[in-house]
Amino acid sequence: MTVVVTAAFNPKEGAFEQVVAALSPAITEVHQEPGCLLYAIHEAPNNQILMIEKWESAELLDAHGDGDPVKRLNAALDGLLETPVVVTRMAPIPAGTTRQGVL
Repeated sequence: MTVVVTAAFNPKEGAFEQVVAALSPAITEVHQEPGCLLYAIHEAPNNQILMIEKWESAELLDAHGDGDPVKRLNAALDGLLETPVVVTRMAPIPAGTTRQGVL
C-alpha cells in the first residue's frame, strides 16, 4: 500500500530561499530512489515550505529516511529552521474516482 507523507519546514526569518536551495539537490536525488512516486515542495502560508511525498511502501519510505540524501539534507538545513521539521505519514482512504480520489 502506498504511503503519503507531508514534511513541514519553518525557515528562520530571511532564510526561506536558503531552505529552498538546501531542499533542491535532495529532491533531485530522492526522485531516483526506489519507491519514490512523488517528492515535491510547495510554498505555504506563513513562510512555511510543505513537502508532499508519496512512496510505494512503508519499507521503501523507511529506507529513504535512512539514506544519504536525507543525511545530506539534514546537514544542509542546520541552523536554517525555526522549529524541527514536522513529518506526518498518512494512508489513503480512497473515495470518488480512482484517478481523483487518491493522491
